[in-house]
This record gives sequence, C-alpha cells and structure tokens, in this order.
Amino acid sequence: MSRSAHPAGPRYADVLPEGHYSPPPADLNALDPKVWAQTVTRDEDGVVTVGGIAVTELAERFGTPAYLLDEADFRSRVRAWRTAFGSEADVFYAGKAFLSRAVVRWLDEEGLNLDVCSGTELATALSAGMPAERIAFHGNNKSKAEIHRAVEAGVGRIVLDSFQEIVRVAHIAQSLGKRQKVQIRITVGVEAHTHEFIATAHEDQKFGIPLAGGQAAEAVRRALRLDGLELVGIHSHIGSQIFDMSGFEVAAHRVVRLLREIRDEHGIELPEIDLGGGLGIAYTSDDDPREPHEIAKALNEIVSRECEAARLRTPRISVEPGRAIVGPTAFTLYEVGTIKPLEGLRTYVSVDGGMSDNIRTALYDAEYSVALVSRVSDAAPMLVRVVGKHCESGDIVVKDAFLPADLAPGDLIAVPATGAYCRSMASNYNHALRPPVVAVADGEARVIVRRETEEDLLRLDVG
Repeated sequence: MSRSAHPAGPRYADVLPEGHYSPPPADLNALDPKVWAQTVTRDEDGVVTVGGIAVTELAERFGTPAYLLDEADFRSRVRAWRTAFGSEADVFYAGKAFLSRAVVRWLDEEGLNLDVCSGTELATALSAGMPAERIAFHGNNKSKAEIHRAVEAGVGRIVLDSFQEIVRVAHIAQSLGKRQKVQIRITVGVEAHTHEFIATAHEDQKFGIPLAGGQAAEAVRRALRLDGLELVGIHSHIGSQIFDMSGFEVAAHRVVRLLREIRDEHGIELPEIDLGGGLGIAYTSDDDPREPHEIAKALNEIVSRECEAARLRTPRISVEPGRAIVGPTAFTLYEVGTIKPLEGLRTYVSVDGGMSDNIRTALYDAEYSVALVSRVSDAAPMLVRVVGKHCESGDIVVKDAFLPADLAPGDLIAVPATGAYCRSMASNYNHALRPPVVAVADGEARVIVRRETEEDLLRLDVG
C-alpha cells in the first residue's frame, strides 16, 4: 500500500545525471538476501520480520534506534566458518567487530575461538566463560596490566607487535613462572581493500614489525632467546572488506619466505601461520563476497603451494573473521522524523539515530542499503540521503539510496549489515544514548546489551 505524505521530493528521472548513479531497484519492497540476515522476510501485511517477529512489535517493545541481531544467522555463520576450515585449522572470531557476553557464550557453544585486542575485551570474554586457552590477545600498545592479566589467565596466544613488547611479555611471563606462547605480527608490505591490493610500500602503519630491512627476522631472533616466550608462529593482516584473494597470495608468499629463513638460520620450523581477517561482506547488492568454504579452499591452497615450493611442512593456518560473521546478522531499526526535499538535488530523511550509532559512513565513506520496513509501498522511487539528528553536517547514515516517495514521519526504516563495528564504535556524541542490541530467534527477543539511560551518563559526570 502507499499513502500521502510530505510534498514529493525530487524523483530519480528528474535529478540524476545519466550514468551517475545506479538506477533504483525494480521493486523497492524486495529484500536482497545478500545484505539482510537469514531470517528477515516480509509478513502477509508487508511488515518486515526477523526471527519470526515483526519490526513494528520490536520497535514498540524496545524503542528505536535499535540493533536487531539474528541469533540463528550468527550461529549459522559461525558453523560455516568452523566447518570450512575443519579440525586442521583455527578460526578466531575478531571480537572488535562486536563483543558481548552473549556473543562469547555463542562462540563457546559453537566451538569457535576468540581474538581480543584490549584488557576489557579480555575481561568480557573471561566473564562469559570462554576458556583462556582459546583466546588470542592482539594490540599495538598493550599495557603491563593487560599483559599481566592475559598471561596470568593463560591465554592461548599473545601476538607481539613491537620490539619493546617482546621484552615486556617475556619479563611478565617469567615473573609469573610461565612460558607464554606468542606469535609475531609482521608487516608484509601488502595492503588489500575490496577488489584492490598494493604489494609494496605499505610498511608505514602502526601495526606489526616490518619485513623490510630485516626487522622481522631480528624480532624472531630476540623472541627465540627469551626464556619466557614460546614462539609458535607468524601473524599478518593485510586489510579489510577484502573480496579479492590475490593480496593473501602475495602475503603468504612473503610470510613463508620468512619461515624458510627462520628454518635456515635457527633450524626450526614454526608450526603456525595466522593470515588475519578482513574478509568482506555485502553492504549493497553490488557487493559479491566469497563464502567461507571458498575462502578456506583458497587460503589452504595458497599456503600449501608456497610451503611446498619452500620445502617446508605446511603450518597450521588460523584466520580471524569478525565482520564476515557478525556483520550481516544485524540491522539497525530507525524511526523516520523530518523529511526535507531539496529541489533538484535529493530528499533528506532524518532518523532518530545517526553517527552516534553508525560512524562508519563519516569515517570511511562507507556505503549502506536502506529499506522501508513497517509497510510496503507502490509509490515511485525517491532519491534520499538518510541522515541523523546530530549537530554535524557529516552525520550521514546512508549517502544515496532510494525509498518510496510516500515515505512519512513515523515510518520505520532499517539499514542492514550493521552487526560489525556499529555498536562497537558507537558514541555519546550530543549525549546520545547508545542503542540496545536485541537478539531475536525462533519468535523470541531478548536484550543482550541494554540501551543506555540518562542515569548512566549522569552517573559518570561527577563534576
């Protein structure tokens, strides 16, 4: 159905230069399964449901904005990654994408490992019962307190990120009477994003120890000399939102070359290689991510081929998907407020959230999809920019998309693929209250991270 609303804003045919934008979808009511969680559909009344519950009911119960997470989809993706890599490899969920105690329990129950990169992420994991030996601890500037807690807890791996950290971890481990398993993160001179990668001149970053100039080889020498450390492998990470596997091929070649040099100099073959994360997801219908089994097959073949050429035993591979697991499983539900047509340009649709719940558009020029979810409409497509309510011109949620021209205040719209980094990077800008995360499964919904309240904010303000 459609209904009358604000004065009609600019239409696609009126304002868009030919070839400048993708045309609007043939059906604005359709939900592309590439960008929506697995259980998302429309009911007989045209209202979008997730886990068997209508978004109108969820909005009434939990308010908006809210992150709605499809638990069945999350668990399904965890199983797909675990199955794809099998028992001969390790999969670590990258907690930075989104972490809560419920997520930790799901990972534990499904048999996946966890990667953390701060003392408080570690605390969350331990408080939810994740076995410490299945945790890897990252970070470019781990404090002494964080390292002490990690070693004392017995984490399975600490990823060393600098020469200072090699000594720091060794000293703390020795003081606790332990020998800590570690990997060394190296910078391999490869940067990959989406369908592009560059194979040189990317040592200029804060993470890792460069291969260039023999620095990584020297880091290995130092780690092998220290009694508090057990060096078990090499770690690399080449980028984010990656669809093209070519960058991994170049990175694996360089990592394996280092493994061969280690064997030739020290007479040992390190048993592990971690290729990091960064695997991409579909934010729009134009994105075409690979399935976990395709990624596993490609990475195993790349490493096996490189090791065979170097006459090395193939080490145990580990990967760190975060976004690739949780990203597609959630969407953000908003209520439409002000609608402002700008003649000859586009219509600005303001929602009750914004950059405080999704900073990625402002930070990375990220692209998202959007849909009207509280009803269907047969109105013509209208070019919109979905914006937030914050006092900032860069407060954009979706830069350019199409919604029905009869969109009205009070309608519910949703932005899919917001499971990764949106809640993790949420802020209190303009004293916004961070939205809740609501897990939905089999007709039931429960809050796993509650909405912030005014009392929460004022409790911290002690002046």
